[in-house]
Amino acid sequence: MFNIQTLNKISPSGLSRFTKEKYTYGDDIQNPDAIMVRSAKMHDMEFGDNLKAIGRAGAGVNNIPLDRCSEEGIVVFNPPGANANAVKELVIAGMLICSRRVIPAIEWAKTLKGNGAEVPKMVEKGKSAFTGPELVGKTLGVIGLGAIGIGVANGGITVGQYLYTVLLATVGNIIGGAVFVAVPYHVISKEK
Repeated sequence: MFNIQTLNKISPSGLSRFTKEKYTYGDDIQNPDAIMVRSAKMHDMEFGDNLKAIGRAGAGVNNIPLDRCSEEGIVVFNPPGANANAVKELVIAGMLICSRRVIPAIEWAKTLKGNGAEVPKMVEKGKSAFTGPELVGKTLGVIGLGAIGIGVANGGITVGQYLYTVLLATVGNIIGGAVFVAVPYHVISKEK
């Protein structure tokens, strides 16, 4: 029987992979064989003699004392691509929000409050200021073709964008020739 301590709320779909015949898990496990963590800071934690592994549920391991774990023979790992789909979706959402001027349109819509019967006329008159360019036919520069970059590139192709990637051009060419440059976690719009 292996004992796994959970330091944060871990998804039930992930925990369901641990069969009750082989594993016990929970936040109250003492001297565990393994620890599952999301964002809890572990640098000041005392590790028991049984600890063999720390699994980080998410990207990065900056909350885990890697040097100490290495010295003590504790394996530290995280699932590759754990958040790649979520980040890809946020990058694509960012492109749409920037391109279609969604944030300025929301702010403008808030100014309509209290104008009663005049709102339909105001909407007709003002909505054209927020159309923005479509993504179809625009060039998307993707720097890095890891799990996130590939997802963003495929998303760009799906909406009809042309792609520059680091395999086809230099970073300078990508930034110079693209309407949107997708660097995982950021979207830079060159449209005004």
